Amino acid sequence: MAITNRINKLREKLIENEIDGILISQQDNRYYLSGFHGSDGYLLITPDKLILAVDFRYIEEGKKESPEFEIFKIAGPLSWFTELTTGLNIKKLGFESGDITYSFYRQLTDILQKSGSGLQLIQTTGIVEALRIVKEPGEIALIQKAVTISDEAVEYIRELIKPGTTELQAAWEIEKFMREHGSESVPFELIIGAGQNAALPHAHPSQHAMQDHEPVVIDIGARFSGYTSDITRTICVGYEDDNFRRIYDIVLGAQLTAIAIIKEGMTGEEADNIARIVIRETGYGDAFGHSLGHGVGIATHESPRLGMRSTDVLKNGMVFTIEPGIYLPDWGGVRIEDTVVMENGKVKSLSRAKK
Repeated sequence: MAITNRINKLREKLIENEIDGILISQQDNRYYLSGFHGSDGYLLITPDKLILAVDFRYIEEGKKESPEFEIFKIAGPLSWFTELTTGLNIKKLGFESGDITYSFYRQLTDILQKSGSGLQLIQTTGIVEALRIVKEPGEIALIQKAVTISDEAVEYIRELIKPGTTELQAAWEIEKFMREHGSESVPFELIIGAGQNAALPHAHPSQHAMQDHEPVVIDIGARFSGYTSDITRTICVGYEDDNFRRIYDIVLGAQLTAIAIIKEGMTGEEADNIARIVIRETGYGDAFGHSLGHGVGIATHESPRLGMRSTDVLKNGMVFTIEPGIYLPDWGGVRIEDTVVMENGKVKSLSRAKK
């Protein structure tokens, strides 16, 4: 039922964009519209046709996962594209300009010119992403499953980290725990930064051994039935000194303020500004250099964006993160992140791991 509703909404967008069909190549969009997990392939969707074009590796998988779609076998160079589109009464075919390379586009246009088909390729931007931005109840339930796995992983690693634990060891223990507790492949490289590495918002786990009093930023995500989570907690190895507590309390205050005040109808910029003002008033405005949050769903980073100059309007059913941070190169950093959902006009946290 969910797939059928999504296809119907997409077909309405075809009419709005005055195109006769659309070629879906972006992997997350392909999964959203068909349930097909494969890493390669295309969807061709018209007002009366649903086609999944895949090579030999994915034919049986496509039949199983996408029963609503006719399977079209592709092989070799792009010569199959003419056969795929022949007889479908397509004059204007949309393609995902954010995913198709220029080289691929030129190959398609050359093939169409040689075939004399008269089909015109029309670039589109964000058509499917706009459908994905508001989550269905079933999607939110799957995200909650992923959130619960990552919540439990955070609590698990708290008990293991001690002086001498390396960032790589912590990352492996977390990933292993999540896989053993139901996560599919992790949606992004886990971020573990200790000491001065905690000042790197996207720190890569290294052989750095954690020391007493060091802040440790732990940014992880799980994946459940194709949907992801994203959570960050910052802990201190051993005794929490006054500096750690001061920075931590500022970031926590900014996050809790944002969670309490963000409402439906706000823009991403307005939401971001709530937390940014709290941090700026403490004198650390320049140390909070990234956006407050981003959408979470099939992809860990998708719309809406909560950040400066973001015009995205927050609506019920949107799932996103709230993750302020302060990063000081000579010391380290603190980031606190929850995955939340906009529900009944207010923010509801899906994350439950203690702060």
